[in-house]
Amino acid sequence: MTAEVARFLAHIEGVRGLSGHTVAAYRRDLLELEAFVHTYLGQDEFEWREVSREVLRAFLGEAVRRGLAPRTISRKLSSARALLRYLHSRGEIASDPARQLRGPKADRTLPSHLRADEVGELFGWVEDRASSEDTLYATRLLAILEVLYGSGLRLSELTSLDLASLDLEVGQLRVVGKGRKERIVPLTASASRALGPYLAHRLEVVRPGCSALLVSRRGDRLSGRQIQRDVGAAIADFARSGSVSVHSLRHTFATHLVDAGADLMAVKELLGHASLRTTQIYTHTSRERLKRSYRRSHPRA
Repeated sequence: MTAEVARFLAHIEGVRGLSGHTVAAYRRDLLELEAFVHTYLGQDEFEWREVSREVLRAFLGEAVRRGLAPRTISRKLSSARALLRYLHSRGEIASDPARQLRGPKADRTLPSHLRADEVGELFGWVEDRASSEDTLYATRLLAILEVLYGSGLRLSELTSLDLASLDLEVGQLRVVGKGRKERIVPLTASASRALGPYLAHRLEVVRPGCSALLVSRRGDRLSGRQIQRDVGAAIADFARSGSVSVHSLRHTFATHLVDAGADLMAVKELLGHASLRTTQIYTHTSRERLKRSYRRSHPRA
């Protein structure tokens, strides 16, 4: 790894506060770019000022020849752009060769989500189980589902919640999102009710000093992998589409809000999106559903 890439990675982690997963993705992309530049220039060592627009175009062309998806290629270009913009801002390169360089147009895939009737069936089953079993696992599953669907959290945001993040009296959560940006999101009345029994079981197992809201049976912070297993298994029994995940509940939250006429800027703030363009995919989702309904129902469609 070149010293410039090492400094850039330290910058985005320490100064910009990007998550470990995001930093790791940048690292993979930039190490791949470095390896390509070594081969392309035919040099054991190179300086980043030698990386021209032609070199970057060749890097993208090689990715296309390898059959990588447009979205993957766009991400690799985005990583290169971020590095070169950083080096240019520090005066380490005279110009930014990635500026105005276009990547492939990526198809915007519609996120998977649950229909309203599927959500009703899922929560009916989980509520009955939590009521009849009254265990840490059953009450925790209900609390997790209520918070994911009711507040639209990312999995990483859910796992990082502390007990202090929760304000049951006001009915809100303090969430730390991407880039360590905090936002306040509402907590539904049903989520508040579901958290009560779970918190009682939490007290029985939590280890001293553990601040996590969601804990395992060992009393430490519940892992994202365990949440994926538990929630994925529950959703799979009620989703007709088959391609659903924990993240599907976040998409379901946003889709149902947009379908009901919620203001798009409000949905953007609730989701913690940096750009409104990211949120606008849910308007596309709603339009596609409307078109399908029209084609099924209109006699001359």
